[in-house]
Amino acid sequence: MFSLLAPAKINWSLNVLNTRPDGYHNIISLLQCIELFDELSFEHSKNIEIISNVDIPIEKNLIYKTALAIKEHYKIDAGARIVLTKYIPSGAGLGGASTDAAHTLMGLNKLWKLGLDRYELSAIGEKIGSDVPFFFYCPMGIVEGRGEIVTPINIEPSYTLLLVKPPVSVSTAWAYEKLKIHRSRSYQSQSNKTIVDELTKKEGIRDNIRLIYKALIEKDFSLLYGLIKNDFESIIIAHFSIIGKIKKELLDAGAYLAMMTGSGSVVFGLFKNRHEAIIASKRFKSFWCSVVNTLTNIKS
Repeated sequence: MFSLLAPAKINWSLNVLNTRPDGYHNIISLLQCIELFDELSFEHSKNIEIISNVDIPIEKNLIYKTALAIKEHYKIDAGARIVLTKYIPSGAGLGGASTDAAHTLMGLNKLWKLGLDRYELSAIGEKIGSDVPFFFYCPMGIVEGRGEIVTPINIEPSYTLLLVKPPVSVSTAWAYEKLKIHRSRSYQSQSNKTIVDELTKKEGIRDNIRLIYKALIEKDFSLLYGLIKNDFESIIIAHFSIIGKIKKELLDAGAYLAMMTGSGSVVFGLFKNRHEAIIASKRFKSFWCSVVNTLTNIKS
């Protein structure tokens, strides 16, 4: 038996572009892994068995679907017992299900001695979920397409974050639908966008991400505050005002900046140090909270 730690992620930026012919959306996002982990353990078994500390219906269990997918694709006769100890909350925008799927692929690759590299595992992962490929390239990367194009980036400074989740969970599919409706109303009075417009917009977003990265490297928090962006945030806050209130409270508590991650509902605040983040967490006693550091390429 062996175990793997599957980290959560935050989005420093999340830009949703056009709808693709396959129904998904093209995005450009800067992601970073954080020190909040689910734990998965693997051992040999006759069948695929999933044991967890949370009740996930088998038809919605991404770990089970992932295990079946790799077993069938490579015609594996063996089974596996996978034990999931879950700490990353669901419906939070932290990538919990996706990181579990990615690390299931890593674990079964090792258990069954398949010898696949991360590029091959990522190719399998993109068929399972849009955020899955990123977790083969931690700790930081620019994600494009629907999530399958990942450009890994080295990052050295580590930052302290306070994560706060209200008692609401947000479905990613629901969030995309609300964003689509909002934008269709906004575009009704505008002319059709051209390919040139889209290319110009993409390059502008990439320039913004380069500046975010520069601000993170140089610890320029005033610059970072003006650069971070999540296209979902205002849409989600319009339906769940508590998320906006948490964001304001984090700033009032001394956070350099605060933003919702992914499609929500977790909001993270960036603090000077762990002590200040812990003090701020006392304002959110009725919510799920966690003080974490961002992961870096520096080995301790």
